[in-house]
Amino acid sequence: MKAVCFGEIMLRLNPDGYRRFLQTDSFVANFGGAEANVAVSLAQFGVDSHYITKLPCHEIGQMAINSIRRYGVDTSEVVRGGDRIGVYYLEKGASQRGSKVIYDRKYSAFSESTVEDYDWEKILNGTDWFHFTGITPALGDNIVKVLTEALKVCRKKGITVSCDLNYRNKLWTIEECAAVMTEIMPFVDVLVANEEHADFIFGIKPENCKPSTREAYISVARQLYEKFSLKASVITIRESITADDNKWGAMIYDGKEACFSEMYKMHMVDRVGGGDAFCGAYIYTQLAGYKTQDAVDFAAAAGVLKHSIEGDYNLVSKEDVERLVKFGGNGRTSR
Repeated sequence: MKAVCFGEIMLRLNPDGYRRFLQTDSFVANFGGAEANVAVSLAQFGVDSHYITKLPCHEIGQMAINSIRRYGVDTSEVVRGGDRIGVYYLEKGASQRGSKVIYDRKYSAFSESTVEDYDWEKILNGTDWFHFTGITPALGDNIVKVLTEALKVCRKKGITVSCDLNYRNKLWTIEECAAVMTEIMPFVDVLVANEEHADFIFGIKPENCKPSTREAYISVARQLYEKFSLKASVITIRESITADDNKWGAMIYDGKEACFSEMYKMHMVDRVGGGDAFCGAYIYTQLAGYKTQDAVDFAAAAGVLKHSIEGDYNLVSKEDVERLVKFGGNGRTSR
């Protein structure tokens, strides 16, 4: 089972604990990025996970590579070049104060990638699954061209393609996103989205039912499935109580049935990467042949566990996830 993830890995800098930017005089350094997070999750589940990006040929670029290679991700096709790595600053929210992200990724090595940088025929040889997010094409027209070339090779080779819509309003407008994603969607087999993004990007609203209900999620997923001729349409469900406490779940529509996971109540350690953990776990279930209900149960539980882990990466095993699915999350010590 070989999976390839394509996107930008960034240096993450956050104040220690719950300090605000204006309070701190030091930052904790980690690395992360949507597709890199998915690649790490896949590797934890035993998938032959490959990550494709472009990074500067200096020590900070090497640190980024090392940060995912240490967890079993194949980085042999990472392109080296450019002058800088993208950075994002994270201020963790607490109680009624939400988290905040500031990007510093303009002119990064990845954002200046060209079509000539990537030999997709070679990179995608023997690949079963290709994953990207809506963050990647938001980084520029040149990245859209690079991604489109990859997607054309995927189509030629019969590789399943998944996309997490992941709209970021600090990177592009709704109109820009809608135009680009509508052009890309014919190459996508599995779309992961939420009710809100489906509405303002693709104009898809729940039919004959109230928003944020089971009926609404089914309606939106079915319309996405039919509009884009998908193999599966996946809706993630998050209810924010405070910055510290959320409810989390998901549903999958496969054209025949709509399956819902349990709705978990979470007290969060780190919110970043929950959706990526879900995607990584979902991709694993498809490569491993899970039935739809088992797939949504496993993927939702993986997303829950990520919220308990500092940093972007979801460092949990298949056994960790299965334990949560089977026994629930009482947080007791394992002896």
